[in-house]
Amino acid sequence: MRAIYRLGRFRPKIIAKRNQILTKLDDAGVMQNQVFDPIAYWQWRYRTGGTSGAGSRGRLAAFKAEVVNRLIAANQIASVIDLGCGDGVQMAMIGADGQGPHYLGVDVSPDALAMCLYRGGGNRRFLLYEDFAAAIPAHTADLAISMDVIYHLTDDAVYYNYLDDLFGCAERMVLIYASNIHAATRDTHVRHRCFTETIKSRFPDWRLAAMLPNRFSFDPAQPEQTSFADFYFFTPISAGIIVTVPAAELC
Repeated sequence: MRAIYRLGRFRPKIIAKRNQILTKLDDAGVMQNQVFDPIAYWQWRYRTGGTSGAGSRGRLAAFKAEVVNRLIAANQIASVIDLGCGDGVQMAMIGADGQGPHYLGVDVSPDALAMCLYRGGGNRRFLLYEDFAAAIPAHTADLAISMDVIYHLTDDAVYYNYLDDLFGCAERMVLIYASNIHAATRDTHVRHRCFTETIKSRFPDWRLAAMLPNRFSFDPAQPEQTSFADFYFFTPISAGIIVTVPAAELC
């Protein structure tokens, strides 16, 4: 059995201990005199009134929800695991008509999941990442989603094991919305990677079935309303699954 690198050992019962770490964060969310800690950063961000980011609001969120909802409907997706669901604003737009698939949202931040619980309900459930990663065989779905997550995984071990978890919980399809280029950044919580290369070598039984460009591709003049992320659709090779991708007019 492969070892699972969990994104920290972070349970509600030890929030007090984690809060001690949060107090060491500076305004950039960087551990003082220590390496960047993604869990501490996101917990600090939500705890101090921050959100999952501009990509989960406004026209970008509407575009993403449109793609996901059309993908679910066109491929008769009955269950979804959202690996990195954030504060739930984007989640609330998936299957918003109440007829959506069974949804499991997973995140490293208890504060984010508390927001999800407030916004969610019905056929939506939520788990801390640690609890999810410890029992992946018990948690699978037709579709595994990763939106605006991969470029926030600055640590190599976290990045590789996140992908293992993402593809390990998907039965029919994996949907990734992220940048796909190796590029440096000044932001401590952002690291761009060419994840399709990693997936090709790490998961030879999966193939890139389709790619959908962003309707609002990045424009430095409008950084809050545009994005460097695009949609990538992956399916198992052996299953011979054909993906019905949302129409090109979405772009």
